[in-house]
Amino acid sequence: MASAHAKTTRAGGTVRTLVMGLWLPAIFLAGLLYSFLPAFHHPTPHHIKVAVAASPAMTAQLQQQLDTAIPDGFTLQSVDSAAEARSAVLNNDAVAAFAPTPHHPQLYAAKADGAPMESIIRQVFTSAAQKTGATLDFQELVPTRPGDTLGTSPFYLLMACTLPAYFLVAAMQRAVGFNRRKHVATIVGGGAVAALACYFTAAYGMDAIPQHPLALLYLFLLTQSVSLTTYGLVAFLGPLFPGAAVTLFIMLSVPSSGLTVSVDLLPGFFRFLHPVLPMGNAADALRNVNYFDDQQLGRPTAVLCAWIAFGAALIVLGYVKQLRQLVREAQAGITEYVPMPPAEDPTAELPEPVALPPRRQHFGEQPPMLTGRVSGPAGEPLPGITITVTDSHGRQLLHTRTDQNGEYAATGFHEGFAVVVAGAPGRQPTATRLLLDTAAPVNQDFILTPLRRDVAGQTSSH
Repeated sequence: MASAHAKTTRAGGTVRTLVMGLWLPAIFLAGLLYSFLPAFHHPTPHHIKVAVAASPAMTAQLQQQLDTAIPDGFTLQSVDSAAEARSAVLNNDAVAAFAPTPHHPQLYAAKADGAPMESIIRQVFTSAAQKTGATLDFQELVPTRPGDTLGTSPFYLLMACTLPAYFLVAAMQRAVGFNRRKHVATIVGGGAVAALACYFTAAYGMDAIPQHPLALLYLFLLTQSVSLTTYGLVAFLGPLFPGAAVTLFIMLSVPSSGLTVSVDLLPGFFRFLHPVLPMGNAADALRNVNYFDDQQLGRPTAVLCAWIAFGAALIVLGYVKQLRQLVREAQAGITEYVPMPPAEDPTAELPEPVALPPRRQHFGEQPPMLTGRVSGPAGEPLPGITITVTDSHGRQLLHTRTDQNGEYAATGFHEGFAVVVAGAPGRQPTATRLLLDTAAPVNQDFILTPLRRDVAGQTSSH
């Protein structure tokens, strides 16, 4: 029976290890198969707005013809003249404009709305014109910038803002000595640096976006939408926060952004997500600043700011949650405290408790969270003294010894209460309970007195 129980325990441990090690790759696999693939494999028009310079009756006839070819693919709007139809495209009120003259119908479009979108529109209207024996003339109204020929540069630009914003939050989980305020300051500062780097490279180095302060603003707002929300999730999801962040800001945001495939060519689920998620709104804002004279910026600005406010609210609520937890733990006493696991990114190994050489920290190494000196009653240093750190349930976290100066140092602890014991043969051991905090390194000195012997030759601590 004992052997069977041991096998079951080992099997359960193996399963847990596999689950903890593979759940994030599983999210990437599911995202690529069931998010990216459905979104991109077959772009199909969905209610593409086209301004038609024709009477309502002729427009309705053309609408019926297009619905027969592609049901619900286009939504035609009758306008009074070709000039008005062109203005609708230039003002971003329509994706294309059509003037159905008898022999040479004219199609107007904007490559800035996406090269795949423009290609599909030209194919559909060319086919419709050929059925009537006419030859379609095409005119490009809003070409892309010289540094953005295919119209895909914003995709890489916004990815360059999104991925570093996420990884910066993951890196902050390793930042020993940083409290929540320093975390947030680093996240904001890192986002500003990323936005500036992307802006100057794309605007001045490549001419892929305009040299316009609004472009820089929206790049910065995107970094903060991603990083502050991701950081706010840490307090509530713990080690699961990478899964939520990757799902929200990569697996769902990229397909619904409209950067690689235009929004009107995506399936309904992704068209619904487009005006909700940060990347899609940043893409719309950047495109409107780039090509459409800063028009229709209200919704992208409001949504990006709402994500930033949501992230800030999560951070504040997480702080309140931590304060309440510490109060409960202090009231419950040492035996009731159970340290929480760190909120770690499974793609990076977080530090474990480890002893450090006192006074010999080098650049790039973790600073100590716990330091101290062990001495005798006369102040003499005591080398070789055993230092043991345990959690509140007695589980050993670290075992080390003092150096020749009687000093010790250690780092890599999780935030929370711990018990530090100093002891050596022939000396009275001493223990103390400490609150270890990555933002506030603790120094704990010990004085060890020799054990006295009673008249029978037995040691005594009295």
